[in-house]
Amino acid sequence: MRLEDLRPTPGAMKKRKRVGRGPGSGHGKTSGRGHKGQKARGSGKVHIWFEGGQTPLHRRLPKRGFNNINKKVYAVVNVKVLEERFEANEEVTPEKLIERKIIKDLKDGIKILGDGELTKPLVVKAHAFSKSAVEKIESAGGKAEVI
Repeated sequence: MRLEDLRPTPGAMKKRKRVGRGPGSGHGKTSGRGHKGQKARGSGKVHIWFEGGQTPLHRRLPKRGFNNINKKVYAVVNVKVLEERFEANEEVTPEKLIERKIIKDLKDGIKILGDGELTKPLVVKAHAFSKSAVEKIESAGGKAEVI
């Protein structure tokens, strides 16, 4: 086989549609765009959000709610994770949680929640605790310290 013998696979090369090239082509005159109207024009694009001139949905619906600029978003850690990842009598700090990839970043602080069981005594230092988390930490013989 020689280089000049190479041909594309049959059906791989589709011919370009040449519009506006006379009535015999089947795509003459209006070039397949129909007669007049916005979509027949040169820049006749209708944006997907356009509703034909009627008031759009996002303006018909009422405004609702607000964004609280003082809201604190905590990185959440459950007690069961502490049970799995820490040894008895170990100190749990935000730095250790990040180091062990339990949380990605601190956000506005760390909150310990009470999902799961805790059997080891741990000294947990965090920015916030749920009541059930404090109960479980202290019943296991540990301490819950607010930073």
